[in-house]
Amino acid sequence: MLGLIKGLNVTLKNMVKPKVTYNYPQEPLEMPDRFRGIQYFDPDKCIVCNQCVRVCPTDCISLTGKKNPDPNQKGKVIETYNINFEICILCDLCTEVCPTEAVVMTNNFELSTYSRDELFKNSEWLFANDENIRSENTLNPIPVKKPTGGTPS
Repeated sequence: MLGLIKGLNVTLKNMVKPKVTYNYPQEPLEMPDRFRGIQYFDPDKCIVCNQCVRVCPTDCISLTGKKNPDPNQKGKVIETYNINFEICILCDLCTEVCPTEAVVMTNNFELSTYSRDELFKNSEWLFANDENIRSENTLNPIPVKKPTGGTPS
């Protein structure tokens, strides 16, 4: 009988304490400033230096470039940029070595899929991943996109 009273006492004490859990899908979690999430890639800033590919410890980044089609311009232009998130460890090394900040970390972390093939992301998908961009390590903050469309009602 004494054990039952002690158990009810613990239960009643914990019922009045504040919640420590979140209603996650409905209430998004606030990530810390230095959280390492999915990368954002801006192909216009990329100079095809391959530093991100060389520094990657898991070799999950593939980058190809071609000679600039404009004969007056020097350098290369990006052809493909892919990240395999199946093996990416989100270590932030690719963003640290990028001289033009074409690769920047975001606070996005939701990558769950039903197929491993969907974890292979190309430059178009990474460019569209422009929400929650971490501004802590960006020299040139990325402007916020304004909604386009009709007149508000």
